[in-house]
Amino acid sequence: MAISLEKMSRKELLELRDQVEAALKSAEKRERKEALKAAEKAAAEFGFSLSELSEGAVKPAKASKTKAKYKNPANPEQTWSGRGRKPQWVHDALNAGADIADMEI
Repeated sequence: MAISLEKMSRKELLELRDQVEAALKSAEKRERKEALKAAEKAAAEFGFSLSELSEGAVKPAKASKTKAKYKNPANPEQTWSGRGRKPQWVHDALNAGADIADMEI
């Protein structure tokens, strides 16, 4: 089935694209169902269901928050890890002549 894209109008090409996208979605759904059936069959061969196997799945570790490295001398509740954009209180302190080392925790 050879389609000459060069001879097609823009409207025909857009319609073809829409048909291809719909066909791709349909194929993905079909393949997902087939993969699920195959996985269920494989699990059943070992005497398990997929839900039993997924219960013991390892959950990704939660990203830990970076510890604060600097604190605002005027308000110790305000801290900064030293990563990313400097908070305004850091800029203000540096402009006032403070040294960044003075703000280390």
